[in-house]
Amino acid sequence: MEQRTDLGEFLRTRRARLRPEDVGLPDYGGRRRVPGLRREELTQLAGVSAGYYTRLEQGQSPNASDAVLDAVARVLRLDDVERSHLHSLARRTPRTRRRSRPERLRPSTELMIDALGGVPALVIGRCNDVLAWNRSAHALLAGHLPYRAPEQPRQRPNIARQVFLDPHTRELYADWHGKARDTVADLRMTAARRPDDPELAGLIGELTLKSPEFASLWAAHPVHKCVAPTRVFHHPVVGSMTLNNELMELAHDPGQRLAIFTAAPDSPSAAALRLLACLGEDPRGDGAGRAHGDAVCDSRHPERASGGSTA
Repeated sequence: MEQRTDLGEFLRTRRARLRPEDVGLPDYGGRRRVPGLRREELTQLAGVSAGYYTRLEQGQSPNASDAVLDAVARVLRLDDVERSHLHSLARRTPRTRRRSRPERLRPSTELMIDALGGVPALVIGRCNDVLAWNRSAHALLAGHLPYRAPEQPRQRPNIARQVFLDPHTRELYADWHGKARDTVADLRMTAARRPDDPELAGLIGELTLKSPEFASLWAAHPVHKCVAPTRVFHHPVVGSMTLNNELMELAHDPGQRLAIFTAAPDSPSAAALRLLACLGEDPRGDGAGRAHGDAVCDSRHPERASGGSTA
């Protein structure tokens, strides 16, 4: 996550996705040494000297003006998220990495997600660690793992690690590749904001070594926000579900986010979520009741067996 590498990689990937004709330049044919726009073509359109832009790609222009960055962003056709990411990469200065304090969840936040009951909800930390989840979220995302997130940070479930290294999670997402791209894009934006975070650097290094798919996506430098995607889940117990995933920043806890999953009212997915909530209530905690999930649910909530609302 060293500044020079990240900024240069980001600019090169964005140059590579454009052709001369995309920006109004003539294409004289022939084989080009590099894909996409050349540096001199970009600088010509942006009104920046070639030497200055080269230093910018090398991370040697920490005082680049907003006007220069915006001109480069305009030529590269960056969207608002990518433009903001470019400014973050260009502005940050290397600092000594210091171990952050262990993240703590406020008791009131944990009470909030528990109060949501049958609505899957979890709190994700700054490095994608699961700080807490309610029983429904646990049953949805990781019924094969212990319910309670351990207090020790290194033992906590991690969303990014699960996506790339856990076979159960790979099977859970119908569009696993889309989920993987979104996960890397989110990590890229977090890394730009926290270049001195050793835990985040360690996570990225681990995934790069253990997952060729992560390494390939990381090199492509995707950047976009995933505020409220709709995903299809292939759950091993309740079957297919189409769920909305709302992701919200917790205003009083910087770096922590609340994720909530909902289904369209009166849909098969809503029925599957109700069953999932019952399975999550299994008091034995060993998952044994899941083999008879319908019976468990109907015996505790007769109104659900007849299709009644629980609102």
